[in-house]
Amino acid sequence: MRLQLAINLRNKRKMKSTLYWSCLLLFMFSLQGCGTVKGWFSDDEDNPREPAELAKISSSVAIKKIWSVSIGNGQGKGLYRIKPFISNDTIYVAANDGQIKAINRLSGKLIWKAEIGSNLSGGVGLYKDKLFLGTVDGRILMADTQEGEIIWSVRLTGEVLAPPQSNGEVVVVQTYDGKLSGLDFLTGEKLWTFDSNLPVLTIRGTGTPIFSGSTVYASFANGRVLAFDSLSGSILWETRVAIAKGRSDIERMVDIDGAMAIQGGQLFAASYQGRLAAIDLTDGSRLWQREISSITGTSLGFGNVYVVDDNGTVNAYLSDGQGLRWSQDALAFRDLSRPIPVSGYVAVVDFEGYLHLMSQLDGEFVGRARPDKNGARADMISMGNVLYVYGNSGKLLAYEIRSKKI
Repeated sequence: MRLQLAINLRNKRKMKSTLYWSCLLLFMFSLQGCGTVKGWFSDDEDNPREPAELAKISSSVAIKKIWSVSIGNGQGKGLYRIKPFISNDTIYVAANDGQIKAINRLSGKLIWKAEIGSNLSGGVGLYKDKLFLGTVDGRILMADTQEGEIIWSVRLTGEVLAPPQSNGEVVVVQTYDGKLSGLDFLTGEKLWTFDSNLPVLTIRGTGTPIFSGSTVYASFANGRVLAFDSLSGSILWETRVAIAKGRSDIERMVDIDGAMAIQGGQLFAASYQGRLAAIDLTDGSRLWQREISSITGTSLGFGNVYVVDDNGTVNAYLSDGQGLRWSQDALAFRDLSRPIPVSGYVAVVDFEGYLHLMSQLDGEFVGRARPDKNGARADMISMGNVLYVYGNSGKLLAYEIRSKKI
């Protein structure tokens, strides 16, 4: 997945020269492992960041495509990661061009479709019978789940790159300008805003807030995780997952853009050029941490915390903090997606659109398929032994995962 370096243009006093920043904006960087500039633009045969060649594997798992549906232009050209959402037997999915579909997750049959009339950049969020979407121009939309009709629309100050979240009282939205906003669920009226003091240089993306009752947890580009009272916006606690180091703004990037995960009173978060940390939900104290650099986020399964580092190694850390259970480095520099557990396996998609299945027990490869040659930036979703993959080009596919009969 190619990610663009972004400049906080409002913070002009920190710019060393107009030429310096203008040159940065001309390029697209692969941020995985960019601790130094060496190897970024080289065509040398010995480029240390050359994606690993895929080796043949002995497949012990059947990956059977159940159905496939097309949704508009998919992620479009803006490096978006618009993620579907499953509720009961319906999967809601949106495309950058504004198309929304409700699909039966078992059969793939269309339930309804709608056109928003705006370019989407964030979603899909859901609470009961309400959908939440974010637009390129910074608007938040609430729509009903019956036919996608818009209920209210509110404009905020920045682009929305993650799904808005709600607990039925407040809708919480994170915007690309480093702000977290709480909106009234019924009307969309703004209740409060928190400004995280956005660094000069950030990865293109934001974290996704997580609700637990009336508390909402959010991560930011400054390497911090905060807990808020969702009604008032007051800060309950704050903790650092990463501390910015180095002399250049690139070296000091510590974004937490990938998904966080909650289990057993703990919150798991991973940052770029920082750490994987297990955080106590009650007071924000760090229960354990490991040095790692990741932009794709964490997931949980089989007693493990799964995280892909910026070199493309898939790591399974024991969730109790007792260390590394296994790591799989055969997909080095293949721009892997967030790892997603499905049945007894864990799945990732690479930049060429190959889906790789590994055993949750030891990380060994057990199967491979290719859902979309253009890749799949959006987080996959699993339910039981079915994996849902939303390709960048707009194909939503459902795969049944089963062990092959011996």
